[in-house]
Amino acid sequence: MSELSRGPGRVLVAVYAIFTLAAGARSGYQLATEFDRAPVAYLLSALAAVIYLLATAALWTSRRGIALAAIGIELAGVLGVGLYSVLDGEAFPEPTVWSDFGAGYGYVPLVLPVLGLLWLRRSSREPVSPER
Repeated sequence: MSELSRGPGRVLVAVYAIFTLAAGARSGYQLATEFDRAPVAYLLSALAAVIYLLATAALWTSRRGIALAAIGIELAGVLGVGLYSVLDGEAFPEPTVWSDFGAGYGYVPLVLPVLGLLWLRRSSREPVSPER
């Protein structure tokens, strides 16, 4: 287990893994069966799933730089898509994971990258204890 996936990091990795599966399964189904209905929304959800996967793997393996990049892109995505979807409700005929700042997922997509960035910051200050 890596330093980033210890303590509260375990919960963070678990939530990222769940969101990888949720966003990936939903967008995969939508892309396969309803692509013509809202291709941009479904592709954005697939992109979110890929970003969640990168964040999950990077946190699990303590690849801090990749985790920081993935989580930073995730935050920019949820803020950008969230704001755009609020300002222009017709822009996305179907919601994405990030629409309305993640309202369809209990706003977890908005809170998750903030927690992820805070965890990266906090864990970079902690001394690493030797394995027993």
